[in-house]
Amino acid sequence: MNVSILLRQLLVITSLFLVVSCNVSDGNTTFPKKVTVKGDKFIDEHGRQVILNGINVGSKNKADNYLYKGGPELYKLLKEQGFNSIRFIIIWDGLEPEPGVYNEAYLEEIDQRIEWATANNLFVVLDMHQDLFSVNYSDGAPEWATITDGKKHTTGAIWSDAYMLSEAVQTAFDNFWNNTPAVDGIGIQDHYAKLWKHIAKRYANNPTVIGYDIMNEPFAGSTAQMAMPAMLKAYGELVYKTQGKIMSEFELLMTWADESNRTKALDLLSTEENYSYVIDTLYELNKEFETTHLQAMYQRVADAIREVDQNSILFLEHSYYSNMGVPCSIERVKLKNGQADPLVAYAPHGYDLVTDTKDAAGANSERVKFIYNRIKEKGEQLKMPVWLGEWGAYYSHGDAIVPVAQYAISLIEKHKFGQAYWSYGQGAENNGYFKGALLRPYPAYTNGKLLSYGYNHDTSVFEMAWEGSLKTKESTMVFIPDVNRLNKRELPMESKLELLEGTRHAWLHIKPIEMGVKRKLILKFLQ
Repeated sequence: MNVSILLRQLLVITSLFLVVSCNVSDGNTTFPKKVTVKGDKFIDEHGRQVILNGINVGSKNKADNYLYKGGPELYKLLKEQGFNSIRFIIIWDGLEPEPGVYNEAYLEEIDQRIEWATANNLFVVLDMHQDLFSVNYSDGAPEWATITDGKKHTTGAIWSDAYMLSEAVQTAFDNFWNNTPAVDGIGIQDHYAKLWKHIAKRYANNPTVIGYDIMNEPFAGSTAQMAMPAMLKAYGELVYKTQGKIMSEFELLMTWADESNRTKALDLLSTEENYSYVIDTLYELNKEFETTHLQAMYQRVADAIREVDQNSILFLEHSYYSNMGVPCSIERVKLKNGQADPLVAYAPHGYDLVTDTKDAAGANSERVKFIYNRIKEKGEQLKMPVWLGEWGAYYSHGDAIVPVAQYAISLIEKHKFGQAYWSYGQGAENNGYFKGALLRPYPAYTNGKLLSYGYNHDTSVFEMAWEGSLKTKESTMVFIPDVNRLNKRELPMESKLELLEGTRHAWLHIKPIEMGVKRKLILKFLQ
């Protein structure tokens, strides 16, 4: 090769290297210190639109004092993996072991973990968690708040079947919704509201704690005894309509009582039309519960919290039934003056019916899309930001679950939901779904209006569109996993990369653009 040509090529390569090097910053990223709500968006103190990219952290185990064993190294790891928030599980049984007596030692342990989150630029949503209502059956309420009237506890093929089968669980919920007095004569729901007030007072001035998820997956109670027969009847009608087969009540019961039979039966519910035909039979039942008992509880707790904290976000979940796409009927809570509380977010969960089974990798894309579309529609009706507080639950499933996770993430990105994956477990970062779906580029903080974004796992291309705003000089920040895979030649000239120390990940800073100007970013990664 001609020497002069070789020298010119070397000069071109060197100049490219210098351009990329100049775009790499070794300084510390200025992360936001506060997140609030404006209209239907989360924003930071600079007015940038925020995408909450999070994960659930916690323990339901009383033997662990309801605390995940990971120390500050866990929070550092989550920061390095690009998360900016966590849904932190707290348990009523651990917080109020006796009526009106609060566990200061447990609260101090929670304080410590919030400090670790602060040190790693992670925002925290405190989630009052329950499964099957009580520590007697899983986790949640203490024994003194579990009033079952002597009813029997029954389990099923999957742990969550007890919601539909156990009279003890259902009656405990009934007594909670009815505010039945505890042994001290105070209603158990009143105790719940006072506990939230105690917590809110503690964290009212802590900007790391952005808000309170008032109750995990609220369940209607004994009206569940009408829910399962209604769905089975609708399923039987669908079988006859599509197959001409008449199923007896016993056959229908046996179909859903066995995990493997149930999974096979779900094949019939793989279209939006068939799926909605069955689950929408619960709409009126669900509406009655959400508009009366659930809405009243949310208002009671909101009133208690707002006495001591007027600035944090109240995260309102839909009911347990709405996890699978039954339309939600909750509304925004109100302030004491009767006006709508502006600092409220819709905090749904979204799970396919095969979740928590050995067939989780067979999650149906049409059902998942249907559930997420219902969530999007409700968020738009409420005019609130949407924060998908739980989804996934892939646990130790192998690589077969990766496409399921990628599809769910693509819908989360399409709808611009905030999200917290369920959940972090030891070594989760080594699982295929974590590396292949959760670890991805995303726009954490957008200076302006985020129009769309998404990462295509098939092409390894990230695209983002936004409309500029000059209300703040802060940059738009995009998380970049593994900068070694990034085609740096196509980075915008007005941007810079900031490497996360000790990792191959980085934050991409993009300078503000003029008000109303639309911009598109395309990043290509090596496959």
